[in-house]
Amino acid sequence: VQLQASGGGLVQPGGSLVLSCTAPGLTLADYAIGWFRQAPGKGREGVAGISGSDGRTYYADSVKGRFTITRDNAKNTVYLQMNSLSPEDTAVYYCAADPSWVKTVGHILTGQDGLLYWGRGTLVTVSS
Repeated sequence: VQLQASGGGLVQPGGSLVLSCTAPGLTLADYAIGWFRQAPGKGREGVAGISGSDGRTYYADSVKGRFTITRDNAKNTVYLQMNSLSPEDTAVYYCAADPSWVKTVGHILTGQDGLLYWGRGTLVTVSS
């Protein structure tokens, strides 16, 4: 099973993008989903997460107030709405799934890659 992140692209500073995370063959509603990113030459950073059962959310301080994570179970998709983008947000963005919300939050805090399912990322470039 592989998750697929999409929606990346080139955006000007101050702009917005919406990333999507899908997983053919996997019911995302059964999993907590985390978004991570990795900028060129830097380590992986956790960005945001949403629980599978009740929609609890968690955000890294670097994106709090600018990014919003939501899920549409009917479409089997998790979204990451990104507003007020800055060049520091430039990175490859990945989504990951795990049965455990606690583990997902822990990995967002540390940037670890130990969640159950990962997928290919999507590149977000913020530049004028």
